[in-house]
Amino acid sequence: MLWSSDNTSAASCDALCSPRTEGSAPRGDRPIVWTTTTEKGEGTAVTQNLETPDDVIDVANVRETVDTGPVRVSGSVSFDAAEVQRVLLGRWADIRTSARELAARPEMQRIEGQPMDEHRERVLKQLHLLVENGQVLRAFPKRLGGDDDAGGNIAGFEELVLADPSLQIKSGVQWGLFGAAVLHLGTEKHHDRLLPGIMTLDVPGAFAMTEIGHGSDVASIGTTATYDESTQEFVINTPFKGAWKEFLGNAARDGIAATVFAQLITKGVNHGVHCFYVPIRDENGAFLPGVGGEDDGLKGGLNGIDNGRLHFTDVRIPRDNLLNRYGDVAEDGTYSSPIASPGRRFFTMLGTLVQGRVSLDGAATTASALGLTIAIRYADQRRQFNAASDTDEEVLLDYQKHQRRLLPRLAQTYAQTFAHDTLLAKFDEVFSGRADSDDDRQDLETLAAALKPLSTWHALDTLQECREACGGAGFMNANRFTSLRADLDVYVTFEGDNNVLLQLVAKRLLTDFSSKFRKADAGALARYVVAQAADRAYHGSGLRTLGQTLGDLGSTARSVGQLRETDVQRELLTDRVETMIEKIAAELRPASKMSKKDAADLFNSQQAELIEAARAHGELLQWEAFTAGLGAVQDADTRQVLTWLRDLFGLSLIEKHLAWYLMNGRLSSQRAEAVSAYINRLVARLRPYAVQLVDAFGFDEAHLRAPIATDGEQQRQDEARSYYEALRASGEAPVDEKVLRAREKAAAKKLAR
Repeated sequence: MLWSSDNTSAASCDALCSPRTEGSAPRGDRPIVWTTTTEKGEGTAVTQNLETPDDVIDVANVRETVDTGPVRVSGSVSFDAAEVQRVLLGRWADIRTSARELAARPEMQRIEGQPMDEHRERVLKQLHLLVENGQVLRAFPKRLGGDDDAGGNIAGFEELVLADPSLQIKSGVQWGLFGAAVLHLGTEKHHDRLLPGIMTLDVPGAFAMTEIGHGSDVASIGTTATYDESTQEFVINTPFKGAWKEFLGNAARDGIAATVFAQLITKGVNHGVHCFYVPIRDENGAFLPGVGGEDDGLKGGLNGIDNGRLHFTDVRIPRDNLLNRYGDVAEDGTYSSPIASPGRRFFTMLGTLVQGRVSLDGAATTASALGLTIAIRYADQRRQFNAASDTDEEVLLDYQKHQRRLLPRLAQTYAQTFAHDTLLAKFDEVFSGRADSDDDRQDLETLAAALKPLSTWHALDTLQECREACGGAGFMNANRFTSLRADLDVYVTFEGDNNVLLQLVAKRLLTDFSSKFRKADAGALARYVVAQAADRAYHGSGLRTLGQTLGDLGSTARSVGQLRETDVQRELLTDRVETMIEKIAAELRPASKMSKKDAADLFNSQQAELIEAARAHGELLQWEAFTAGLGAVQDADTRQVLTWLRDLFGLSLIEKHLAWYLMNGRLSSQRAEAVSAYINRLVARLRPYAVQLVDAFGFDEAHLRAPIATDGEQQRQDEARSYYEALRASGEAPVDEKVLRAREKAAAKKLAR
């Protein structure tokens, strides 16, 4: 038995593959006819028309005949890109739209290939334009000219990545780090004295936390701030080279002050890391006495930012320059804090600066969406190789491999967009004070630590894949992939190295897991042990996979039917997180009775599993956010398309971790095989909507600024096809040698008869 698609002829491929004008129907509005031919005795056959591939799969023992022409689905499923754009813009849609209008202005945009010094100067001028515009001041107090709008501030700030990532990050240094340190770690006296100059950019500043010797381990930084009771001053020192402050934006050239993180020492006691406001340059741009620094020079990306090093030798600052919201020193040197525990105090201080991670999650997702828009628009026009026609080449996006390269990444970008809106809402609740308990702050920090690694890694992966998918054109600087990827490379490192952040998430998951049993009685623990033993027996003995196989009865359709159910996807994704955490917790249980070294060694032995469990948790959060986001789509057809996209995301996660599901007995081999088969079906089903799905991100040509994302490629293709069509019609077209040889063979064969 064979099955094939009775697609349109090659002659009509041009109309189906050409770009659609706004408001036109998707390519998939023409039904595809699937036929099966079943042998019935000698020389007889029965042909059955089937509407969809789903119907075909219900016919046993079918085999697919691959067709590289445009893929269509049955019936007419409309897609409302405008509604999807509204949903994707989220809670701060108006602010994002306004920020995109700003990013579309030519004077705000990067000039590709600009030398470093000119790029730095251009970005500094752009920061002054941001001040004139006023959008970057939303987070600051209304009484000082801001809006007290933490969430809206981040939403607008993230969109600056469309103009130039250097602009986004340098403005983040000025107002999101330097200014935010004063806002969140200082008190009202600091706000009144310091924030006006920071807000207007009269005082450009650096955020001096990272050191040459310590980046992720902030608690161990070497810079000291020792209180001198006799003068009521703090003395700032970087006592060795490893304590020099490093990679600081605004430090090499523009900054005249810095928020410096240092070990606070008074009366011979080290009270841990605190933040101090320290002037570093005079009005002529020269370093103040005791302050020194160096320019980091050319970097792998973000060269519009003047990163540099700072070091301090006996630099004295007034006692009031301690940002004292969480710790203060009296005139006589007595230390006080509203938080008694040094550890909790430290993490509370750092937690107030979580907005950096939140904004990077959003900016990385926007960059991924931008790259996919360019790549998918190009793939919808670019043609290569003759497969289904003697005259027309195939559109790149009609190839299954090309769909596999881009559409799952598009699905993840949608998931990240929905997840980020959830994260930003949580951030706004905490920083507005509407939900500001310790638990709320911990939840926010854990959520940000889970999502930022996934989105920043995804951005690098997506931009690279988009670059490759566009061939040599993707390597051209004008088409933006290379510079975007270079700029976003460091996003995986700053505001917390991704692997370190995922360890924080895993520790929180372990804490939550252990807290379930902290107050449990012996009976509850016994029931848990029995349940776990039964679970291991069920999965480990193959009973579950056997049940799946028997239930599927050899039918791929039945396997797929289970996997595309929302509850089944949720169960598989959730089960993986829970099982991994349970296993790690069991492995770490002896640590409480070990020496410090042995306990550290045991924890280190589980580090890879911890990070993988945290990553699985982040993936589950993204899937849940995507699933919840479907409910905001009113149009049923549009929601159906997005559900297919959500399924593609969920099943792509399962496919990526298929070895785990098989080894742990969560999927039978039959059902595991169905995962990849259905993904192939999903990307083909989504193919007609690919351009509309990226158009729903809402980027204008001024945001894309990539020649291959325009109609230029389509015009070139049309010109070439018109030329060859006219040449064939003229009768002057040369005969292809292969065609000539085929004619000669046919003629010779005829004569031989």
